[in-house]
Amino acid sequence: QVQLVESGGGLVQPGGSLRLSCAASGSIFSIRTMDWYRQAPGKQRELVAGITGGGRTNYADSVKGRFTILRDNAKNTVFLQMNSLKPEDTSVYYCHANIVAANQLEYSYWGQGTQVTVSS
Repeated sequence: QVQLVESGGGLVQPGGSLRLSCAASGSIFSIRTMDWYRQAPGKQRELVAGITGGGRTNYADSVKGRFTILRDNAKNTVFLQMNSLKPEDTSVYYCHANIVAANQLEYSYWGQGTQVTVSS
């Protein structure tokens, strides 16, 4: 069994910064991609940023230049550094990972979500 545990959400003023963390634990052989998604009320879940095991990254256009995704492979942890936050960044942020288990099969896992609110 694998768990993704997120932390770091909260309330921040426009222009401020937050750093989200997501740690994977359990029966893990290897982790392929790790991603951050977000979902605002009444909207579809959208990809914010992703990172491969080799460190290749991709970002939604709306966050390029403001958000940075980082990964610590030794600790099975992914981070999302969010700077210059805007009210439209307000969402529940979800961690996602494609994980290869000990049986060599790949599974998709989601975290429980963490609320980010950008408001004055």
